[in-house]
Amino acid sequence: MNRRPALGFIFVTLFLDVLGIGLIIPILPKLVENFHGGNTSKASVTVGVLSSLYALMQFVFAPILGNLSDRYGRRPVILGSLFGGGLDYILLAFAPNLGWFYVGRVIAGMSGANFTAATAYIADISTPEKRAANFGIIGAAFGLGFITGPALGGWLGATDLKLPFLVAAGLSLTNWLYGFFVLPESLAVENRRSFDWKRANPLGSLLALSRYPMVGGLALSTFLGGVAMLILHSLWAIYTEYRFQWSPKAVGGSLAFVGLLAAIVQGGLARVIVPKLGEIRSVKVGLTLVTVSYVGYAFSNAGWLMFLPLLVGCMGGIAQPAMQALVAHRVPANEQGAVQGAMQSLMSVAGIIGPLMGTQVFAFFIGPSAPFVFPGAPFLVSAVLASIALVSVVRTLNRFPSQSGNGSPAPATGDLPPGH
Repeated sequence: MNRRPALGFIFVTLFLDVLGIGLIIPILPKLVENFHGGNTSKASVTVGVLSSLYALMQFVFAPILGNLSDRYGRRPVILGSLFGGGLDYILLAFAPNLGWFYVGRVIAGMSGANFTAATAYIADISTPEKRAANFGIIGAAFGLGFITGPALGGWLGATDLKLPFLVAAGLSLTNWLYGFFVLPESLAVENRRSFDWKRANPLGSLLALSRYPMVGGLALSTFLGGVAMLILHSLWAIYTEYRFQWSPKAVGGSLAFVGLLAAIVQGGLARVIVPKLGEIRSVKVGLTLVTVSYVGYAFSNAGWLMFLPLLVGCMGGIAQPAMQALVAHRVPANEQGAVQGAMQSLMSVAGIIGPLMGTQVFAFFIGPSAPFVFPGAPFLVSAVLASIALVSVVRTLNRFPSQSGNGSPAPATGDLPPGH
């Protein structure tokens, strides 16, 4: 197999997955608002449901597609997901009513779950000495997609709100067509295994956490922090439009800036800061900074002021790689995959809960039944959740003092958070 073109194709596939998410974030609230006759309160609830529906489909179908790729090979799963994603974008571009948006989000969530097959493809074609370097393209694809997608989506949406969907469809279907002719299968027939519904159960992976009480406590903190973060992500576009009258272009530009800052902190500064502070202190400092940033978002009364807590919150991003390292040090090598998979499943659940919670609170506090208008209320909910996560970390480490040493510092790597 010619590995270089195949690896390049997988990079483009992962990049387009993230790019498609980023393209939609700045314009989806405005499109939904148009269907609701300009009612921001109703639109925010719908956006939350759509975001949670997308996350739910990814949670359910990621292990299913991963197991299907073990049975039938990576190529059909990856190409099928690309084709489905392209059709979804076309559907959303010409959707006559909101009902089709729900159908589209279901298709998009199922198609976007091809991450597992794409990751397995990289493992298949990589020699042992190249595997770590090749897996680095995953972080690169996510980082580039989260920087490029929102900026491009906001710029295209300023011309026509449907244009980002059509561009995303064209890119996905072009990549599908290219892959149809050039992408080889990576999984040999003799290495395939039968499909097993037990392995495809998304809840089953969470059982791995029950074997390590300290890791379970850290996982709870990760989950609470994830819900808090996803409340912010799900509301950023519709909140800034409602509160500060930001255009899709302004929203897209701000999100691209967030992606760039996150890449700098988690991909660069964290590698310096976490070893100096130690993992435990990095988690505590990071969660404290994040909590402060949520309070800042809640009470910012001018658009430019939003960038101050944004800077503080991005610095708080050192908590994520430090937490990952804390977990990794307390799990044996033959359990790393199961535990890391369980942690990812928890974040998927956070992606279901966070948008629903945040948009419901936002809708209530800008609606007619609110005791007072306070659109920043959801960010105070995030602050409470982040502070509980901080308390949970401290209590967990105090309960297991013999396991609370930092161990040897793990590489500080972190993924950029998905937006829906």
